[in-house]
Amino acid sequence: MSIRHGLLALLEHGPRYGSRLRTEFEARTGGTWPLNIGQVYTTLGRLERDGLVVQDGKDEAGRVLYALTQAGRAELGAWFARPVERAGGPPRDELAIKLVLAVGAPDVDVRKVVEAQRRHVTDALHEYVRQRAQALVRAPEHPDEMARLLVLEQLVCHTEAEIRWLEHCEARLLRRGKKTSAP
Repeated sequence: MSIRHGLLALLEHGPRYGSRLRTEFEARTGGTWPLNIGQVYTTLGRLERDGLVVQDGKDEAGRVLYALTQAGRAELGAWFARPVERAGGPPRDELAIKLVLAVGAPDVDVRKVVEAQRRHVTDALHEYVRQRAQALVRAPEHPDEMARLLVLEQLVCHTEAEIRWLEHCEARLLRRGKKTSAP
Protein backbone atom coordinates (compact mmCIF):
# COMPACT_ATOMS: atom_id res chain seq x y z
CA MET A 1 0.00 0.00 0.00
CA SER A 2 1.36 3.41 -0.88
CA ILE A 3 0.83 5.72 2.06
CA ARG A 4 2.88 8.28 0.17
CA HIS A 5 0.47 8.43 -2.75
CA GLY A 6 -2.59 8.10 -0.54
CA LEU A 7 -1.57 11.25 1.33
CA LEU A 8 -0.86 13.08 -1.93
CA ALA A 9 -4.33 12.13 -3.20
CA LEU A 10 -5.97 13.51 -0.06
CA LEU A 11 -3.92 16.71 -0.23
CA GLU A 12 -5.21 17.26 -3.75
CA HIS A 13 -8.46 18.37 -2.06
CA GLY A 14 -6.64 21.15 -0.21
CA PRO A 15 -4.28 21.68 2.72
CA ARG A 16 -4.60 19.23 5.61
CA TYR A 17 -2.82 18.51 8.89
CA GLY A 18 -1.51 15.03 9.73
CA SER A 19 -4.24 13.65 11.96
CA ARG A 20 -6.93 14.84 9.55
CA LEU A 21 -5.11 13.02 6.73
CA ARG A 22 -5.06 9.88 8.85
CA THR A 23 -8.79 10.17 9.63
CA GLU A 24 -9.71 10.82 5.98
CA PHE A 25 -7.52 7.95 4.74
CA GLU A 26 -9.15 5.52 7.16
CA ALA A 27 -12.64 6.80 6.28
CA ARG A 28 -11.99 6.46 2.55
CA THR A 29 -10.72 2.90 2.94
CA GLY A 30 -13.57 1.90 5.24
CA GLY A 31 -11.16 1.44 8.14
CA THR A 32 -9.58 -1.49 6.32
CA TRP A 33 -6.06 -0.07 6.43
CA PRO A 34 -5.50 1.81 9.67
CA LEU A 35 -2.55 4.21 9.73
CA ASN A 36 -0.19 4.91 12.58
CA ILE A 37 -0.06 8.68 13.14
CA GLY A 38 3.73 8.49 13.39
CA GLN A 39 3.82 6.91 9.94
CA VAL A 40 1.70 9.75 8.57
CA TYR A 41 4.03 12.44 9.91
CA THR A 42 7.16 10.54 8.84
CA THR A 43 5.73 10.23 5.34
CA LEU A 44 4.80 13.92 5.28
CA GLY A 45 8.39 14.75 6.23
CA ARG A 46 9.70 12.66 3.34
CA LEU A 47 7.20 14.20 0.93
CA GLU A 48 8.33 17.65 2.04
CA ARG A 49 12.00 16.66 1.68
CA ASP A 50 11.27 15.41 -1.84
CA GLY A 51 9.52 18.66 -2.79
CA LEU A 52 6.09 17.07 -3.22
CA VAL A 53 4.41 18.95 -0.35
CA VAL A 54 5.10 22.15 1.56
CA GLN A 55 4.03 23.41 4.94
CA ASP A 56 1.21 25.86 4.31
CA GLY A 57 0.77 27.68 7.60
CA LYS A 58 -1.25 26.55 10.58
CA ASP A 59 -4.93 26.15 11.28
CA GLU A 60 -6.77 27.95 14.10
CA ALA A 61 -5.69 25.23 16.55
CA GLY A 62 -2.02 25.68 15.63
CA ARG A 63 -1.69 22.46 13.62
CA VAL A 64 0.73 22.54 10.68
CA LEU A 65 -1.06 22.31 7.34
CA TYR A 66 0.52 20.59 4.35
CA ALA A 67 -0.26 21.37 0.71
CA LEU A 68 0.65 19.78 -2.62
CA THR A 69 3.30 21.35 -4.82
CA GLN A 70 3.24 21.19 -8.61
CA ALA A 71 5.77 18.34 -8.36
CA GLY A 72 3.38 16.60 -5.95
CA ARG A 73 0.50 16.95 -8.41
CA ALA A 74 2.69 15.58 -11.20
CA GLU A 75 3.77 12.61 -9.05
CA LEU A 76 0.15 11.91 -8.12
CA GLY A 77 -0.93 12.05 -11.78
CA ALA A 78 1.88 9.67 -12.75
CA TRP A 79 0.90 7.28 -9.95
CA PHE A 80 -2.75 7.20 -11.06
CA ALA A 81 -1.60 6.53 -14.65
CA ARG A 82 0.76 3.64 -13.74
CA PRO A 83 -0.58 0.12 -13.36
CA VAL A 84 0.09 -1.49 -9.99
CA GLU A 85 2.82 -4.08 -10.36
CA ARG A 86 3.00 -7.17 -8.21
CA ALA A 87 6.77 -6.91 -7.82
CA GLY A 88 9.14 -9.41 -6.30
CA GLY A 89 7.22 -12.59 -6.99
CA PRO A 90 4.27 -13.82 -5.02
CA PRO A 91 3.72 -12.23 -1.62
CA ARG A 92 4.28 -14.36 1.46
CA ASP A 93 0.98 -15.83 2.44
CA GLU A 94 0.74 -17.42 5.87
CA LEU A 95 -2.08 -19.73 4.81
CA ALA A 96 -0.16 -21.07 1.80
CA ILE A 97 2.92 -21.59 3.98
CA LYS A 98 0.81 -23.36 6.63
CA LEU A 99 -0.72 -25.75 4.09
CA VAL A 100 2.60 -26.48 2.39
CA LEU A 101 4.17 -27.36 5.73
CA ALA A 102 1.11 -29.31 6.87
CA VAL A 103 1.32 -31.53 3.78
CA GLY A 104 4.77 -32.68 4.88
CA ALA A 105 3.93 -33.03 8.57
CA PRO A 106 3.27 -36.64 9.61
CA ASP A 107 0.69 -35.93 12.33
CA VAL A 108 -1.37 -33.21 10.65
CA ASP A 109 -4.72 -33.82 9.01
CA VAL A 110 -4.49 -31.23 6.24
CA ARG A 111 -8.20 -31.54 5.51
CA LYS A 112 -8.97 -30.30 9.03
CA VAL A 113 -6.65 -27.34 8.48
CA VAL A 114 -8.45 -26.55 5.22
CA GLU A 115 -11.91 -26.96 6.80
CA ALA A 116 -11.08 -24.68 9.73
CA GLN A 117 -9.78 -22.00 7.38
CA ARG A 118 -12.79 -22.31 5.09
CA ARG A 119 -15.19 -21.85 8.05
CA HIS A 120 -13.23 -18.79 9.20
CA VAL A 121 -13.11 -17.25 5.72
CA THR A 122 -16.78 -18.02 5.05
CA ASP A 123 -17.71 -16.15 8.24
CA ALA A 124 -15.59 -13.20 7.07
CA LEU A 125 -17.27 -13.33 3.65
CA HIS A 126 -20.72 -13.13 5.23
CA GLU A 127 -19.63 -10.06 7.21
CA TYR A 128 -18.16 -8.35 4.12
CA VAL A 129 -21.33 -9.07 2.14
CA ARG A 130 -23.45 -7.63 4.97
CA GLN A 131 -21.30 -4.48 5.12
CA ARG A 132 -21.38 -4.19 1.32
CA ALA A 133 -25.19 -4.30 1.34
CA GLN A 134 -25.25 -1.47 3.88
CA ALA A 135 -22.76 0.55 1.83
CA LEU A 136 -24.86 0.06 -1.32
CA VAL A 137 -27.84 1.60 0.44
CA ARG A 138 -25.85 4.58 1.73
CA ALA A 139 -23.64 5.19 -1.34
CA PRO A 140 -26.07 7.39 -3.32
CA GLU A 141 -26.30 9.97 -0.49
CA HIS A 142 -22.72 9.73 0.80
CA PRO A 143 -19.87 10.09 -1.74
CA ASP A 144 -17.30 8.68 0.71
CA GLU A 145 -19.40 5.53 0.98
CA MET A 146 -18.59 4.74 -2.66
CA ALA A 147 -14.89 4.42 -1.75
CA ARG A 148 -15.79 2.13 1.14
CA LEU A 149 -18.00 0.11 -1.19
CA LEU A 150 -15.09 -0.43 -3.60
CA VAL A 151 -12.89 -1.67 -0.75
CA LEU A 152 -15.61 -4.03 0.46
CA GLU A 153 -16.13 -5.40 -3.04
CA GLN A 154 -12.39 -6.08 -3.28
CA LEU A 155 -12.52 -7.90 0.07
CA VAL A 156 -15.50 -9.97 -1.10
CA CYS A 157 -13.69 -10.94 -4.32
CA HIS A 158 -10.47 -11.86 -2.50
CA THR A 159 -12.37 -13.86 0.10
CA GLU A 160 -14.36 -15.72 -2.56
CA ALA A 161 -11.08 -16.49 -4.34
CA GLU A 162 -9.57 -17.86 -1.12
CA ILE A 163 -12.59 -20.13 -0.62
CA ARG A 164 -12.26 -21.42 -4.21
CA TRP A 165 -8.52 -22.02 -3.64
CA LEU A 166 -9.25 -23.95 -0.43
CA GLU A 167 -11.78 -26.10 -2.30
CA HIS A 168 -9.16 -26.72 -4.98
CA CYS A 169 -6.59 -27.70 -2.33
CA GLU A 170 -9.03 -30.09 -0.71
CA ALA A 171 -9.88 -31.74 -4.04
CA ARG A 172 -6.20 -32.14 -4.89
CA LEU A 173 -5.48 -33.62 -1.46
CA LEU A 174 -8.36 -36.08 -1.87
CA ARG A 175 -6.90 -37.22 -5.18
CA ARG A 176 -3.47 -37.63 -3.57
CA GLY A 177 -4.81 -39.46 -0.51
CA LYS A 178 -3.21 -37.20 2.14
CA LYS A 179 -5.08 -37.79 5.45
CA THR A 180 -8.51 -36.93 4.16
CA SER A 181 -10.74 -38.76 6.60
CA ALA A 182 -13.73 -36.75 7.73
CA PRO A 183 -13.71 -35.44 11.32
